[in-house]
Amino acid sequence: MSSTINTDTSQQEVIDLLARPLDYIRWGATRFADAGLRFGHGTDNAVDEAAQLVLHVLGLGHDLPDIYLQATLTPAERRAIVELIETRVETRRPAPYLTGTAWFAGLPFHVDERVIIPRSPIAELIDNGFQPWLAHREPLTILDLCTGCGAIAIACAEAFPEARVVASDASREALQVAHLNAERHDCGPQVECVESDLFAGLGGQRFDLIVTNPPYVTQDEWRTLETEYHYEPEFAFTGHEDALELVGRLLFAAPEALAEDGLLVIEVGYSAFALERRYPDLPVAWVELARGGLGVGVIEADELAAWVDWQRQATGRHDGVKS
Repeated sequence: MSSTINTDTSQQEVIDLLARPLDYIRWGATRFADAGLRFGHGTDNAVDEAAQLVLHVLGLGHDLPDIYLQATLTPAERRAIVELIETRVETRRPAPYLTGTAWFAGLPFHVDERVIIPRSPIAELIDNGFQPWLAHREPLTILDLCTGCGAIAIACAEAFPEARVVASDASREALQVAHLNAERHDCGPQVECVESDLFAGLGGQRFDLIVTNPPYVTQDEWRTLETEYHYEPEFAFTGHEDALELVGRLLFAAPEALAEDGLLVIEVGYSAFALERRYPDLPVAWVELARGGLGVGVIEADELAAWVDWQRQATGRHDGVKS
């Protein structure tokens, strides 16, 4: 049977011939490969993407024992799987937007086109309690700046149950999703969602730990991204400005929002190379990530404050935006 299925008749042939979840995972992976789909929204390959969609239709978890993948599906289940896989092929919408769920740091989060799909390697640091970077410090106040769907904030709340966590974003629509996820995980008053352009709306609060995955992609880079990424809000990638200008503003303002012995954790991905060229003396330690990824850096509050003071004296600028 041809792996390329486009007509109603051939879809019916698949439904008639394939009976097990394992069959549909294999078939879906082949469809995705033939269609040249791109991955990177929770999976990095066609097989895992197909498995995600098949298990979603069946209402089954990813920790399902393999024996259940050999079970016989009902005709209705088969048709629903085929329709979802074909929707992924025809629209190229990322799988989490089709299922409404993304996983981050072992937790499920509601996602839709109001927010970028969470996939930050900062999850590895959260799982490790930000060690060794926090050392003996136990953060009691945490800020997730540019929170999106709230994944980092809520994962931090799980990791530090005694901490008060603020999830902030300049996008009101993103905060609506973050609020939904805070309710989903029964965060109560531990997690507060606040609309804020960087630190402007936070009322001068200071935090023991600031974690941020800000927009860091240039507008030119965003235009060249694959179709799947264009379903996500451009604002989450670029901030509607030169991305490094936004990061510069963040760095210059962060000392006023950090506690005296606070820690800033920032992700800038491949823009780390451009950031180093722009600020070669920035006192950042880049984290080696066991699970892959790059551009996650940590900066101590006192070192960042000293660097910002020196930058202001040397350049006369106070906003981190280079002319």
